[in-house]
Amino acid sequence: MTFKGRDIVSIRDFTKEDLLHVLKVSKEMEGDKPQLLAGKILATLFFEPSTRTRLSFESAMCRLGGKIIGFSDEKVSSVKKGETIWDTAKMAERYSDVIVIRTPIEGSARLAAEATTSIPVINGGDGANQHPTQTLLDLYTIQKAKKNIDGLKIGFLGDLKYGRTVHSLAIALSYWKVDLYFIAPDALQMPDHYLKDLKEVGIKCYQTDDVFAVSKNLDILYVTRIQQERFPDPMEYEKYKNAYRLDRSLLSHIKGDLKIMHPLPRVGEISPELDETKHAIYFEQAGNGVTVRKALLALVLGKVE
Repeated sequence: MTFKGRDIVSIRDFTKEDLLHVLKVSKEMEGDKPQLLAGKILATLFFEPSTRTRLSFESAMCRLGGKIIGFSDEKVSSVKKGETIWDTAKMAERYSDVIVIRTPIEGSARLAAEATTSIPVINGGDGANQHPTQTLLDLYTIQKAKKNIDGLKIGFLGDLKYGRTVHSLAIALSYWKVDLYFIAPDALQMPDHYLKDLKEVGIKCYQTDDVFAVSKNLDILYVTRIQQERFPDPMEYEKYKNAYRLDRSLLSHIKGDLKIMHPLPRVGEISPELDETKHAIYFEQAGNGVTVRKALLALVLGKVE
């Protein structure tokens, strides 16, 4: 098994052994290794807003002794002049040792990976499609919280139609023996092709629009925001933007060891009054992004096996 030079584009490109290896290396990377990537340069090409993904990749690179170049707004890139993502990636290949790219266009990370032949490309999120590094930190968070992924009952709440974090994580979890509960209005439910894939490998899937109907069953509740930027019709967003709001009333409807996760940002679906409860691990989850992305950078640059 080698990750050196490997593109990280889709969670579908990973075997279970790959996922377990990343989780193992992530555990080993919890402490700083300030010279591991000394002399290496990360290019961050962010054509879409980001806080956690961009900052955690940059923090990871700094904590390993590397340097960062890039942009966080397409308005300051040559895309505004008409340059293609293909050409931008080809250019960045000459300036760096690894690229992280985020765009609102599905499939663009794969395109960037095809454009570059000498350095690895990591998908930081492409539209409503995939977000593989978020999935890896989500798996790491679940494993740390619950020790064992097998046997868990995991609920996904919110925008499951456009939520790329949900799509990637559900596919990754199909390697384990889990039950998945998809909680959303019908119009924002998990796309049928993901459900078909999950059921074909024996994953039990349940769908409902009522979180309290299934909350007593859950070990993990993974909450997502309603993805305003993905809606083609603003009126549709207005209809669903307040579909769910979790507050302390949830506590009487859950198991004592339920853990609540969220890829963030939240925009009202989780009340801050839940932050200090033993159930909330979403800020710990965000922090795990640095650890896991340190592991990924070190792996694809061949500095750890």
